[in-house]
Amino acid sequence: MTRTSSEAQSGRTPPSRADRRQTRRLRRFDSPWMNPKLFWGLGLLLGIVAIGLLGRLFWNLDLVFTGSNTLKLPPVGFENLRRQEGTWINPLGTDGSGRDMLALIIMGAPNSLFVGLLASLIGMTTGIVLGFTAGFVGGRVDDTIRVLSDVMITIPPLLILVVFQSAFGDVSLTMMALLIAGFVWQSPTRLIRAQVLSMKRSGYVQMAQLSGASVPHIMFREMMPNLVPYLFGSFIASVTTAIVTAVGLEVLGLGPQRIPTLGRTIYEAINAGALIQNLWWWWGLPTLLLGVMFIGLLLINLGLDEVSNPRLRKLS
Repeated sequence: MTRTSSEAQSGRTPPSRADRRQTRRLRRFDSPWMNPKLFWGLGLLLGIVAIGLLGRLFWNLDLVFTGSNTLKLPPVGFENLRRQEGTWINPLGTDGSGRDMLALIIMGAPNSLFVGLLASLIGMTTGIVLGFTAGFVGGRVDDTIRVLSDVMITIPPLLILVVFQSAFGDVSLTMMALLIAGFVWQSPTRLIRAQVLSMKRSGYVQMAQLSGASVPHIMFREMMPNLVPYLFGSFIASVTTAIVTAVGLEVLGLGPQRIPTLGRTIYEAINAGALIQNLWWWWGLPTLLLGVMFIGLLLINLGLDEVSNPRLRKLS
């Protein structure tokens, strides 16, 4: 009996091509990855990246140099204590050295985000390798990695970084990211190790072992795809930690001295008495941008939690 005759006997009409296309489209939008929190968080971070990319094309970055503008100008629509009004030449105002705040933000915001992303990427890569190795291989290798990560967690990273940068002076953004990465791999290692230990006894892993698959194939081809949402969530948490650490160092006057960052701008504002002089735009705009950055990272983290946890999707 053919498909057409069976559908005729059952009284159902076959779906048209348009109906099948609509069904596929609805299934695509029902995907757990189509999460509004995830999209809002990505939109905020991409907006910060766009500020850095588009600003370099449409704004004069020479205004970032000291003495290139009038000192302590307020943003457009405001007045400072000297009754000076903001101008469109410097729409976000200037700092105490005559540097344009918009140029500082265009250069500083992507730099701060770059440090967090690079440090987290290095730390996550280290955590993935060590976590999979400890959980899957086990034995003395597991004991060594576990003890090492436990010891590193007890060490206060900010104190070590302060001592290191005080001794070596000015560092580049890449060097700063490498230093911070040495203190963000412990949590991913512990998380991945716990997940691998629970997955090692699953049926598909044992079948792969019986079929003669290599250890790297089992770890990174069979097990790792099931951990993608957890890895993304851990990566976002590491980015937040790295940015907070970098900003903390910069507010203390450490880190890159000649490269504009949001933390360095806040340090210079505090050091020059911007709070007392009511120069709120000098420290307020970088702080606001850092807040937007952290809100974006938080929304991405919440979205990834809902992607990986069906119960959270039902509650939302």
